[in-house]
Amino acid sequence: MAAKAKSESTGKAAASAAARVMKSKSATASEKAVAASALTQKGSNEKTSAKVATSAAKVLRSKTASKDAKSAAASALTQKKR
Repeated sequence: MAAKAKSESTGKAAASAAARVMKSKSATASEKAVAASALTQKGSNEKTSAKVATSAAKVLRSKTASKDAKSAAASALTQKKR
């Protein structure tokens, strides 16, 4: 019998990082979209859309994205629909 997949949600540290990205004047629209998705998933079973997942992957590959933006992106990707 296969184990039931654990429901993921944004943790406290990732939510704090996402909130800092949302407040940042230097964050790109893509970074803010990913941060908003991560914040939406705090305490819920919402899943990351394919469009936001693509943006999150780009943020993670970016050399200029902040540590907070990358943390929010990683959280969003963890919660992508499978």
